[in-house]
Amino acid sequence: MRTLVVCSGGLDSVSLAHVVAREGNLAGLVTFDYGQRHRREIDFAAACAKRLGVPHHVLDITAIGAGLSGSALTDGGEVPEGHYAEETMKITVVPNRNAIMLTIAFGLAAAQKLDAVALAVHGGDHFIYPDCRPGFIDAFRAMQAQALDGYADVKLLAPFVERTKADIVTAGAGAGTPFEATWSCYKGGETHCGRCGTCVERQEAFDLAGVPDPTRYEDAGFWRQAVAGRGA
Repeated sequence: MRTLVVCSGGLDSVSLAHVVAREGNLAGLVTFDYGQRHRREIDFAAACAKRLGVPHHVLDITAIGAGLSGSALTDGGEVPEGHYAEETMKITVVPNRNAIMLTIAFGLAAAQKLDAVALAVHGGDHFIYPDCRPGFIDAFRAMQAQALDGYADVKLLAPFVERTKADIVTAGAGAGTPFEATWSCYKGGETHCGRCGTCVERQEAFDLAGVPDPTRYEDAGFWRQAVAGRGA
């Protein structure tokens, strides 16, 4: 099944690309520049495509992203710190982001006669992001079946949608993912901050998976405090 992977350059999507490549199904990567403050992740996606020897489509949708205001990932102020399970993390929602990106990715896949589009959403995203939940995935599949009816049959693969980020680390390790060549931090500095929601989740996932984390963090101990506070 020739598959186009939506790849941001983060741990989840790069791991998915390596899993799909290990299965012999990777046809290419597509990455979106929507004006995110952590857009350095795009370079990590490019490195992934080069490493795996597949085409890399970088699509500029900054004009669209400029209208999706109010998110801390674009123009909504400071990126919150702590665990994703906290209400404050909802400011990182970019409205309809996955719906927009997937619609474009499906058009690209259909035009290139590919069989599937793969997305690395996972169970840890469900609390914050409505377009990462199983209901969204199922609804999008139904919509695309109608949108491409009679023209193409492109499947939506979301193998991690009911799994944890620790499961992704385990799967990525099994597929030989170079985790040091992935970018997660929402603050977009030179080094992972270690304090934003995605940095905390990343460190927790490596710990739960029992896989060594090669990432360098500005604050490598904060995540334990954030996780402990979540359970308090």
